[in-house]
Amino acid sequence: MWRWPKSDAEHSAEASASLRPVQAYAHASEQENARRHDSSRSLHNKLGTVFILQAVAVSCATLLGIYATAAILEDVLIRRALRDEATHFDKRLDQDGLASEPNTSNMQGYLRPNATYPRPVRELPPELKDLAIGFHNLRLMDGRRPLVYVSETRHGRLTLLFDQQNVGKLALLFGLVPLILVLIFIYLASLTAYRLSRRAISPVIWLAHEVSRWDPKTPDSAALSPERMPSDLEGETQILAEALRGYSERIAELVERERTFTRDASHELRSPLTVIKLACEVLLTDAEPDPFVERNVKRIENASREMESLIEAFLLLARDSASGLPEDLLNLNSIVREEIERAEPILAQKRVTLTFIEPHELTLIGPGKVVSVMLGNLIRNACRYTDAGSITVEIIGKKINITDTGHGMSAQDMEHIFQPFFRGQGAPRGGHGVGLTIVRRLSERFSWPVELTSTLDVGTSATIAFPQAKICGT
Repeated sequence: MWRWPKSDAEHSAEASASLRPVQAYAHASEQENARRHDSSRSLHNKLGTVFILQAVAVSCATLLGIYATAAILEDVLIRRALRDEATHFDKRLDQDGLASEPNTSNMQGYLRPNATYPRPVRELPPELKDLAIGFHNLRLMDGRRPLVYVSETRHGRLTLLFDQQNVGKLALLFGLVPLILVLIFIYLASLTAYRLSRRAISPVIWLAHEVSRWDPKTPDSAALSPERMPSDLEGETQILAEALRGYSERIAELVERERTFTRDASHELRSPLTVIKLACEVLLTDAEPDPFVERNVKRIENASREMESLIEAFLLLARDSASGLPEDLLNLNSIVREEIERAEPILAQKRVTLTFIEPHELTLIGPGKVVSVMLGNLIRNACRYTDAGSITVEIIGKKINITDTGHGMSAQDMEHIFQPFFRGQGAPRGGHGVGLTIVRRLSERFSWPVELTSTLDVGTSATIAFPQAKICGT
């Protein structure tokens, strides 16, 4: 195995690394801070955008209202007025045969009587002579765009020409002035509401700014102390600030407690295991050891090795991230051979053939302890659950496959196989049900996918993929 030798000080530094959740929170916080610092996502900009959109929406609604009013004025009021004017003129002729045609500044009337009319009639312009009954929008030769209404009365055909230009100017004048006043009022109200809302959310923005400056590993809860809070921080924002301060203090206590536990466990648990292993070695070097004693001493030695591996795995999971572990250039072939050698005592009383197929060398830059724990758990599981047959460890591309002809597992057991302390039906005594859980958690942390397939009474196959590994030879 290609590794740089590590000193005791480095081992101690590894053991005293902080918890994984804190580092995960740190990474997430860095991304969150970058997202918060994006000006397009700030509360001020969002609030301003809301008020701008509101003002634009109200302005558009007002403009549409003015346009609808103008349309109603033309299509309803003016046309109705022309109809009423034609009816009124017809009644005037009934009462007074000398009644003159309508003639105002905005409207002119032209009558083509059915019989002799006692008064001379106004000559109808040529472009109005051939118009059908009803309303017409025309453009006359003098540039006017009147609304023309042609009706058939008892006294003849009446053509009323209404000049819409003057009415349009009046509608524009009496519509535009209120529109401008309404828009000014809307904009002033929106600006006032925006300033008041901005002042209302300023404590929240201050709180978010203070929290974004925290170091996730050591949050500065003193920044939220009462004497450092702004005077306008009150109500729900003050409650939130106090809750964050208490939460950060609690997190700091928990982190320190877990860091102390990891450091102490690394030392205090390894020391007695080392003593047990040395005592076993001394007992086994006896010139003529009793077979019964020898068998039990070997069982103690194997159990101590498994306990050491289990403690190592738990300490790895207790660390905050991969940054707490030294990364070396690893020869995965050598690691596999070492783990096979450690697992061979499990097969001492079994008729099982353990084979390692290595068509090429596989190297990887990463923490060697993690790789050892993952491969060791899978290889020991294969040895523990195989009573007869074969176990094959094979390097396939950038994957390491471990296949056995052991008990296997049913489909129901496979659904729960990665749950802590779960043991399948018919599992032999001696296991704890945490090995595969540890493998899965390390796999997810370091992005080394693990696949497990099994058939009851046929065997199990486990595969670890190392996407970052390099193939060095064939």
